[in-house]
Amino acid sequence: MTLEVTSTSEEGYTTRSRVGDFELTVDAADEDGPNPNAVLLADYASCFIPAFRVGGQQEGFDDLGRIDVDVEGDLDDDDDIEAIRFHILVEEDLDDDEFDAVVDRAEDICHVHSALREGLHAEITGETGAF
Repeated sequence: MTLEVTSTSEEGYTTRSRVGDFELTVDAADEDGPNPNAVLLADYASCFIPAFRVGGQQEGFDDLGRIDVDVEGDLDDDDDIEAIRFHILVEEDLDDDEFDAVVDRAEDICHVHSALREGLHAEITGETGAF
């Protein structure tokens, strides 16, 4: 399988990408859309949430309920991401061992997690019974 994306910048720092039937606008100046680093963080979290759900199912939790991920990314002086942190809020009430087991499975499932260099994987904390 091959993924195809067409990205176009007609002027300035704004890029419009065609992803299947969808259009994504990214702007390095944060004027017409989020910047690339913010999109990467959102993409990572958007991949991790369904992976977390599948990991939950594999651990015997068929419905984790609502899941929110608060993401923080630290930038160095060159605006390169040097650290990522996830704080996950899970509606289902899991004990620490159950939460850790689901996180471990999700890390193995999430394609963005696998694609990032090991030193940049998210540091993950969370709360269950959160809503």
